[in-house]
Amino acid sequence: MKQYKIFLFVVFLSIFVACDTDDKNNKESTTQNFIFEDGFEPQNDLLDELFPSNGTRWSTIQQTNPSNAINEISITNSEFSEGQNALRFLVYQSDSQLSKIDIEKNGLNIKAGDKVVITADFYINSNESLENLLLIDLECCSCWDPSVGDNYGSENQCPGVRLMMSGGNDYLSIERGKISGTTLQQTNVAFPRTQWVSVHWEMTMSDTESGLNRLLINGTEVLNESAMNMPNAQVFSDVFANQGIDFTLQEPTFYERVQIGATANPTAGNIELFVDNFSIKVE
Repeated sequence: MKQYKIFLFVVFLSIFVACDTDDKNNKESTTQNFIFEDGFEPQNDLLDELFPSNGTRWSTIQQTNPSNAINEISITNSEFSEGQNALRFLVYQSDSQLSKIDIEKNGLNIKAGDKVVITADFYINSNESLENLLLIDLECCSCWDPSVGDNYGSENQCPGVRLMMSGGNDYLSIERGKISGTTLQQTNVAFPRTQWVSVHWEMTMSDTESGLNRLLINGTEVLNESAMNMPNAQVFSDVFANQGIDFTLQEPTFYERVQIGATANPTAGNIELFVDNFSIKVE
């Protein structure tokens, strides 16, 4: 009988340990990496399929047209890097209106300390200068001080970091002007035209100079610098104080949306571009 009791105790202990391990595994599974990806392959080739009501894909289209033209967005099978489709944008040059057209994914929660990897394929079908063309934005709209409103310009109400053509024509760089930082610029590798180009943007998020910023074009590293890549409360307070504005960065501070496409086209020409194989991973 004593041996039987010992046997039952061992069995019970084994079940308890197994359940405890399962609980740990379940807890770990809730903290797995956030991954969102889209190859723009709707079943019926309809743009609306990218924006389902359940929010599992993209959230909205951001579009601002210049005065005398209407920017375009569509699913296309004329150019693609994988699968059978890609997303096509035609964005006209800006005039009194800052011209833009892109798609937006909301509901992110990217905070200091997170490692973020954004990848996408681009095909730029243009020989125009690409100076200042913006392709990807990572933004924090909720951190803007509501008491300031749009007194500082509605374009600045979503601080963040962006991928922008800089350095004279078509050198992809990391633009930080909306968080009061300088552009992390490179002029060694020009962005290829009329061919598919793979872009890999990797960051460890920080509101100090300890933030890590890495950029690769077709697998070639073009930037690897430590620098601030999130809004900093003191920096914002000081910058606005110089203009007589009392600004309080809202907390918690996190990036809640990503945009891709022609997030702004202040260039001197009209740009046709294609996007495929987008992904964002947050660790």
